[in-house]
Amino acid sequence: MTARGLDGIRVVELGQMVAAPWTAKLLADLGADVIKVEPPHGDPARRRGPYRPDAGDQGDIGGLFAAINTNKRSVVANLSHTDGRLTLDRLLADADLLIHDLTPRAAAELNLMPESLRAQHPSLVTMSITPFGQTGPYADWRAEELQVVHGGGWGWLAPGCVQDPELPPLKPHGHQAAFQSGFAAACASLAAVDRAQRTGGGEYIDFAQMSYVVGMLEAAFIIWSYTGEIPSRLGARILNPWGIFPATDGHIFLVCVESDQWERLKDLMGRPEWADMDIFDTVEGRFENEDLLRMWLGEWIATQSVMDLFHRGQAERLAFAPVNTVAQMAADPHLAARDFLVTYDQPGLGRITVPGAPSRLTKRWWSICRPAPALGAHNGAEFGDGTGTATATPAVPAAGAAGRPLDGVTVADFSWVWAGPYCTLHLAHLGATVIKVESEARPDLGRRLPTQSAHHEPTLDTNGYFNQYGQGKKSITIDMGTAQGRALAKRLALSCDLVVSNYATGVMDEWGLGYESLAAERPDVIVGAVSGYGHHGPYKSYMGYGPTTGPLSGLASMTGYPGGDADELGVSLGDPAAGIATAYALVAALVARRRTGEGQFIDTSMWEATTACTAEGWMEWVLRGSQPEPMGNLDPLWSPHNVYRCAGNDDWVAVCCTDEVEWVALAALTGIDPADERFATVVGRKANENELDKLISAWTRERDQWDVTELLQAAGVPAFPSLSVRSLEENPHLAERGLIERLEHPAVGQMSHIGIPWRLTEGTNGVRAPAPTLGQHTHEVLIDVLGLSPTEISALEASGVLR
Repeated sequence: MTARGLDGIRVVELGQMVAAPWTAKLLADLGADVIKVEPPHGDPARRRGPYRPDAGDQGDIGGLFAAINTNKRSVVANLSHTDGRLTLDRLLADADLLIHDLTPRAAAELNLMPESLRAQHPSLVTMSITPFGQTGPYADWRAEELQVVHGGGWGWLAPGCVQDPELPPLKPHGHQAAFQSGFAAACASLAAVDRAQRTGGGEYIDFAQMSYVVGMLEAAFIIWSYTGEIPSRLGARILNPWGIFPATDGHIFLVCVESDQWERLKDLMGRPEWADMDIFDTVEGRFENEDLLRMWLGEWIATQSVMDLFHRGQAERLAFAPVNTVAQMAADPHLAARDFLVTYDQPGLGRITVPGAPSRLTKRWWSICRPAPALGAHNGAEFGDGTGTATATPAVPAAGAAGRPLDGVTVADFSWVWAGPYCTLHLAHLGATVIKVESEARPDLGRRLPTQSAHHEPTLDTNGYFNQYGQGKKSITIDMGTAQGRALAKRLALSCDLVVSNYATGVMDEWGLGYESLAAERPDVIVGAVSGYGHHGPYKSYMGYGPTTGPLSGLASMTGYPGGDADELGVSLGDPAAGIATAYALVAALVARRRTGEGQFIDTSMWEATTACTAEGWMEWVLRGSQPEPMGNLDPLWSPHNVYRCAGNDDWVAVCCTDEVEWVALAALTGIDPADERFATVVGRKANENELDKLISAWTRERDQWDVTELLQAAGVPAFPSLSVRSLEENPHLAERGLIERLEHPAVGQMSHIGIPWRLTEGTNGVRAPAPTLGQHTHEVLIDVLGLSPTEISALEASGVLR
């Protein structure tokens, strides 16, 4: 078998549903040997479906389970019995990494807390990925995807631009919080395993999904922190035009971020008289007259064909994107040219085609070597028994402080706005020295967006957007418009362990900083490049922003209110999705290079990184020939599962029941008769969902959202308020976990920012430094990293290179 990047890494998974299994799958797909330890009844995801419509005995593998459990082995162990615990102990003795989603109470009962794991397995890394983390007031509370999305503030923003305040905050389709959290957990896990293999010192990582969601709210939190405004699902967007429009044969999305794009759009339309009206000349004017702009633009788009307008618009460098269905993606020539879709045989489901690697790799480590396993198919399996991957000899634990997993790793950061900076932010959180290359000549758009502090004279250093995603980094200014500047930047790139960019396809090549140019001088170079459509394929030169990927990936066509049209996701998901997918791949490449000495080019398409997280909708189409319609906050199987209005101004609470015990508890509190024949069974509750939701709403409307939450949580029912960004800053659980950072910044002082969503037990925690001012570390980097003398630096300054 061809060598793969994570060969030799041994992983035990104790996970159910999506977050922990997805974390483990990401490692397994790159070569790690993952043994999934399941209870006798198996992972509940096995029974979530979807199944083929003609399936008789549905078996123990549904579509969701199949999609997120490839390349694993399944071992059944009843951990409440001695023999089951011995099975787990035997596996942990040979493992590099344990991934689990146990509550603190359950982990303590199994003796899987940090202290006991450190004593028994000192080199083991443990990734605990749970809704609220292992510490804090909510640590033992119950939560599903619904509560994580709304508790983390994402639901409060979705879908965006809602005109009717009676429409509730919205959950995007599927398990998007779990998928995104899984990428970040895989990234942090790999970094810690890499350190453990070098030093022998293990780690316990306490990852909170709610905290991670808070950190991917785009500009929402810092708009509150820097201006005092509270973004929500209501109202209009600052940048216009922006939105989904009906065309002759479907729907198409358009966003114009900069003024020159608006001018090119007017040219594309033939400069109609209305478009040249003074009221649309400025960003502020288009915001204030968004209703008129949308009306007239919509009338023109309604006469156009989706794919024709997509290609014509992109030819003019306009960010049009089709609102795809799964069927349309399956037939798309760009995805086909990039080999994104993979087909394999899944026992019980037949031959299926699914989304492939979230990033295209020059060294093709990613593959599906083994379909999702039947329950207990590998009972008795051990690491190194010949059925997994080769094992490695663990290092002897070294004395001294653990620090952070990526301490000593350097990153040349040629990125801007969100996707690339989001990637390098997480590398900085893990300890890497991230050197951001920027210029006064063309400052990062993140320094120029309308998110300036309302308390300071606006400069390039007072922008909340940049200050959020620039935390923990260093800044060096280099004028890339000069030959000397490009040569200096190349020298820096070749000196660093990792190189990251997210400029338009071709820009780094034009500067002589593309992968091939760097690899010619340093064969083991590792480069991560993020773009809308990737660096290969017929659409490679197309313009893509984060907002375009919701429509492109099919998520928009599956997201929205029941009975309504396709809608947006509340955040520009493609940016953080591609950013964190690239960070995970970069750390995997770093781990592999330490073993093989080889480099890697990571070509991440925002479209593909987002589509990789559409398992439920994709499998519905693969197995049943259809895809889910927008269903708001509802669930395909569970009921109740919704967001209910509470007493107060626009206050809501997310409540669901996933089993009979939770349902009986909810019924008792709300006064609903659990024996009512309409609600006595899972099938009955789903069939009579509207009536059930009315009864629950009548109860919640009279109560405070936190009173409802605490009552239901005390009874063991998943419940949590839909929180605004203001509520997030004031939240005691997030405060106790140290998520809100208020470091002293040279230009804005102590403003609130979102910090790190995980806590290390052995290493140090907290953001190390505020975002840098423009060029703050130029001399430091030139001296410490490149070894330049003061005379050489003075010469560069005199020639105008360092600006």
